[in-house]
Amino acid sequence: MERKSKSQVKREMIALQSLGERLVGLKPAQVRRIEMPEDLREAVLFAAKLRKGEALRRQLQYIGTLMRDADPEPIQKALEEMSRGRGMDMQRFRRIERWRDDLVDGSDELLDEIARDFPEADLKWLRQCILNARRERAENQAPRSARALFRYLRDLSEPKPKN
Repeated sequence: MERKSKSQVKREMIALQSLGERLVGLKPAQVRRIEMPEDLREAVLFAAKLRKGEALRRQLQYIGTLMRDADPEPIQKALEEMSRGRGMDMQRFRRIERWRDDLVDGSDELLDEIARDFPEADLKWLRQCILNARRERAENQAPRSARALFRYLRDLSEPKPKN
């Protein structure tokens, strides 16, 4: 077995601590979904409650210490999956926003495309919602119909579970 230099050990400890810091930045529900030792999970959830300062710094060091005993591989994979999923969600969000804006601006081709790609779409409701959104925009009213249109398009484009 090759002996590690003091600098190499320190670099590994810093890497584990930074991985722990990334965990602290997650929502509690996300932390609970990641496979990790229970004492590490509790330390991460506690650190998320702390504000800036010395207590947080010490808690992050403690998390780094706990990370030495944990397998960092599943934690790293879970964090990568979450960040990749967030990018996909943002792309989907922007695409739906673009659809909504194009429909309100008068893109009949897009409405035909939606009818073709989503046969379950309620076209009568969509057309009425688009007209209401245009009217609200012209009268400088709150964009209730545009929001409803966005929600409907989001639900319509939601990936369907495979049976």
